[in-house]
Amino acid sequence: MTAPEIIRQLVSRFEEHRETYRSGRYNETQLRREFLDPFFEALGWDVFNRQGYAEMYKDVVHEDSLEIEGENKAPDYAFRIGGQRKFFVEAKKPAVKIETDIHPAFQLRRYAWSAKLPLGILSDFEELAVYDCRAKPDKKDKASVGRVRLYSYKDYVEKWDEIAGIFSREAVLRGSFDAFAEGTKLKKGTAEVDDAFLAEIERWRDLLATNIALRNESLKRAS
Repeated sequence: MTAPEIIRQLVSRFEEHRETYRSGRYNETQLRREFLDPFFEALGWDVFNRQGYAEMYKDVVHEDSLEIEGENKAPDYAFRIGGQRKFFVEAKKPAVKIETDIHPAFQLRRYAWSAKLPLGILSDFEELAVYDCRAKPDKKDKASVGRVRLYSYKDYVEKWDEIAGIFSREAVLRGSFDAFAEGTKLKKGTAEVDDAFLAEIERWRDLLATNIALRNESLKRAS
């Protein structure tokens, strides 16, 4: 599949004005509107609900609502099929170093892990990072933890087949997205959400049992 003309134009425009975009004055909202929205439209997603679907069946939800530890969070994009989330995309302005900055990577992985989504994307258009989000994230994790793909904007034209073959709407409907996610599963250090939760419950049980035993021992000595 040849990269659409709009992708070539976006890459050319970013290359031409790259230093301006990276200066810090160019913000995330501008980045989303001018680069990421058309990028994902080129992948076949109805980013602006031009089809007029009911709210619950929209392809894309902007600033989705997600509760994490009692707080409401808002992933920048939730991509869905039939109302079911498939992956989040978290956007950052190009001044952010996607490859090395640990906070954006943790943020994306935390969102996706909490929503039980296998994959997520972090992008400032200059770079696009794909993460396996089934391992419980830690704030101290390096930005590379869980990352399974890292594309430069210069890769988008040459590797369009690869990107579209996983993240296009058609690829998700065909099952290619799920197949890719399954292929990245069970790598060393990966703990499923449910597995991690069960492990936490077991730890609580052990602590409770230890506490009860200690209290009983104290009662025996007192009597």
